[in-house]
Amino acid sequence: MQLEITGHHIDVTSSLSNHIKSKISKLKRHFDQVLDIHVILKVKKLEHTAEAILHFSGNRVFADAKSHDMYAAIDSLADKLDRQVLKHKEKTTNHKRAEGSHRNIQFG
Repeated sequence: MQLEITGHHIDVTSSLSNHIKSKISKLKRHFDQVLDIHVILKVKKLEHTAEAILHFSGNRVFADAKSHDMYAAIDSLADKLDRQVLKHKEKTTNHKRAEGSHRNIQFG
């Protein structure tokens, strides 16, 4: 998994980078097929924005979060990504099961 962190109008410090790495590493627990993650941190006046794009097996997931604190924005972003990755994982695993369960229905 490759992690790229960029900042617009903000210097990405080592503490910010470590915080992002610790939050993103939790995604691996649910879905270990993530190939590439690009995190963009932005500051516009008093609004801090964290965006991320995940690439995995031909799919792409995007999420963003805004807050008055960059660490809070990163935490919210990690939660959103976690939900989206779990949703994608459930879609891929449950799709095959749902197909087989329709065949066993008997009428009459």
